[in-house]
Amino acid sequence: MNEVNRTLFIPLYGKASVSKKKIILSDPDAERIWEAEGFPVRGKSASKWLAYNMAMRARVFDDWTDRMLEETPDALVLHVGCGLDSRCRRVTRPYRLWLDCDFPDVLDVRKKYFAETEHYRMQALDAADPDQVRALPQSDAAIVVLEGLSMYLTQDQLRGFFAVLQEKYAKLHILMDVYTGFGAKASKYRNPINDVGVTEVYGIDDSGAVLEGLKIRFVREHSFTPDALVNELKPADRAVFKALFTGKSYGKIYKLLELSS
Repeated sequence: MNEVNRTLFIPLYGKASVSKKKIILSDPDAERIWEAEGFPVRGKSASKWLAYNMAMRARVFDDWTDRMLEETPDALVLHVGCGLDSRCRRVTRPYRLWLDCDFPDVLDVRKKYFAETEHYRMQALDAADPDQVRALPQSDAAIVVLEGLSMYLTQDQLRGFFAVLQEKYAKLHILMDVYTGFGAKASKYRNPINDVGVTEVYGIDDSGAVLEGLKIRFVREHSFTPDALVNELKPADRAVFKALFTGKSYGKIYKLLELSS
């Protein structure tokens, strides 16, 4: 597994460790998979504050996916860059078809823990390859989950990915986390992905530039750290977490954007 693919273990560790605490996110699959596949973590990756942040991010994506499924129950769900995430089991709303997509070596590991069914499938996908994106299943609408993916694509690659999606799907709901330009530069020095060897990521300062000429539009920015989830932390942890992961400074580094067409 290459360096970029190994970054999947950072959120997996975070979700597993927080799930064990019985707060924020219930994810027994992450606990089980980490027990089998995990390795000693070091540096920033081992931080309990980062673990809280990873669990909250996952929960925000989960809750958004449930809302989109309630609005568009027949939509195809595309979780691109799924890693070893168990969102397909954590969401509460039923779905017609859920497709978890990632590189083949990631799916080889994933298939040890997830079995395909009538409503759940896995498909190898490089989001930077338009032909592979065109090979995704047809549907009138698609709910597209891009968690921890955009920063590994150039703006041209991300724009190309969106262009093919809008060709295939008349209605799109998209949620993606992005680094800002400043965040991408700062990540060379302060990002836990450095612990697994990743040194180059990309940022977005203007989503309008990425979406120019497309029918996909910016809807709104979401919080990674809703008060309801932050308040599940113990008071002492809550104070430190707020200082690290909330406020204007964090927003200058990392954003969560909802798009639609």
